[in-house]
Amino acid sequence: MTIGIVGLGLIGGSMAKSAKDRTGHTVYGVDAEAEVMTMARMSGAIDGALNEHNLPWCDLILLAIRPKDAVQWVESHDRMISSKTIVVDLCGVKRNVCAQIAPIARRRGFTYIGGHPMAGRERSGFTASSEDLFVDSYMILTPDERTDASHLETLKNFFTDLGFAGLSFTTPDEHDRIISYTSQLAHVVSSSYVKLPEARKRRGFSAGSFRDMTRVARLDEHMWTELFLENADYLAPEIDALIEQLQAYSKAIQEKDAETLCALLKEGREKKAEVGGN
Repeated sequence: MTIGIVGLGLIGGSMAKSAKDRTGHTVYGVDAEAEVMTMARMSGAIDGALNEHNLPWCDLILLAIRPKDAVQWVESHDRMISSKTIVVDLCGVKRNVCAQIAPIARRRGFTYIGGHPMAGRERSGFTASSEDLFVDSYMILTPDERTDASHLETLKNFFTDLGFAGLSFTTPDEHDRIISYTSQLAHVVSSSYVKLPEARKRRGFSAGSFRDMTRVARLDEHMWTELFLENADYLAPEIDALIEQLQAYSKAIQEKDAETLCALLKEGREKKAEVGGN
């Protein structure tokens, strides 16, 4: 296949490197930063720049840019996208992106499916990207009633070739509701936690717990601001629910209520056993 990748940051750069390392596909890429384009060419992550000449020949286009930018890119390039092309955005929110790109795809005749790779690192940019970022991760897709089964098979083969363990299918609404808890809330907590005054005094007193809690505080504030606000109706209630939980712990500790505190901790341990994970 001929693959076009828009945005060569952590996700787009890793998609390009994985495709070149693990498949025989031709990869064209484009990024707003000239330095990134130079690095991508020199490292062999892309075969050339994605442009108006090769864009119509792409079998698959991956949009690895922010939600609003993804919509704007499709709006400005829709006439160059072939009816044989599958377009997949890789944004961290789905409702608004899918609602705006899907009508364009229907009007222009190409296939569009929302996507979100469940992989990442605390650092961003092409220099943080790698060919093994997606190994054993899951790729979320949001097909609709118009999606051809053969296109899903094409995407399954492509993403598993990149190292993904498999695909998960959902709706844009369910994606945004669940991701508000599994990803976005964790970033809010990490960003808040590391700002507490004692963080400056932690040297010599911290181990894995501090590292794990603060890892994702190294975020791109511009991108995450957009993601949080796009998903505000789901994220804000999750924050409020967490505050309510924390207040229960605080009250039990302040009142030296050992029975209640032990019950809260026991409940947390049991919930962790139920949900699993590392």
